[in-house]
Amino acid sequence: MINVYEQVSINKFKSGLIISLFIGFILGATYLISQAFGFGNEFMIFALVISFGMSGVSYFWGDQIVVSLNGAKPANRKEFFDFYTVTENLSMANRTPMPKVYVIDSPAMNAFATGRDPEHSLVCATTGLLQKLNRTELEAVIGHELSHIKNYDIRLMMIVSILIGTLSIVVNFATNSMFFGGRDNDSDNNNPFIAIIGLVLIIFAPIIAQLIQLAISRRREFLADASAVKLTRQPQGLIDALKKISTDSSKLETASTATASLYISNPFKGNKVASLFSTHPPIEDRIATLTKML
Repeated sequence: MINVYEQVSINKFKSGLIISLFIGFILGATYLISQAFGFGNEFMIFALVISFGMSGVSYFWGDQIVVSLNGAKPANRKEFFDFYTVTENLSMANRTPMPKVYVIDSPAMNAFATGRDPEHSLVCATTGLLQKLNRTELEAVIGHELSHIKNYDIRLMMIVSILIGTLSIVVNFATNSMFFGGRDNDSDNNNPFIAIIGLVLIIFAPIIAQLIQLAISRRREFLADASAVKLTRQPQGLIDALKKISTDSSKLETASTATASLYISNPFKGNKVASLFSTHPPIEDRIATLTKML
């Protein structure tokens, strides 16, 4: 048995450790590939700036892009009273501003939150979720989403995306240089050991980076679960909600791979191939962790 405060602390430590390893790996791999192919430090800075610029669009306008992609509409207090008031009450308890509230007209059970910070955030739920969960279960789900907002998970994943993008640019240039020429042999580091490492990294670094990115995302889901319990004081509510969501057979037609990581549950749970690369830990593992908090 472990209390919720210990669970939150453990998840924060594990998240920090994985993130640190990720940053170290990306910077190390990018540096070694650049050295092996003679790109120089200036190219690393160039790749970082390009990746930052591309990610900046999603950072500032990502919430509206996500809303548009998923066909979500603003939810008013009168029509979606429980959803609106639960979000309002938990926001006060969470000491964060009230986010914008949206709904997706779908029988599938799911919800997500997005926004670069608590002042620019939104929470969205499907009509299926709102109809099939009781208020206690709904509080647990909204608590999970508000925890993502308070924990700055969207901002964190943007930083991860910038680093992934930087690595991708370097790998692409290295691959083109290898097959189509253009490698600067004069400035190249002629150390054969570095050259071999560079060749290995352009093959395996993107795969390793993707796996670490998934590990970060999954750890943040565990942290959001624990933070939700800390907020609502009712782990059973989230357990029951996750059980209902996991056994629901309705498909979320508006879901896409671009936004799947935002949802409380993988919207492609029926797709075995997509599940292998899911940004979410298995529901069974999340429930087992929550059960320890009862």
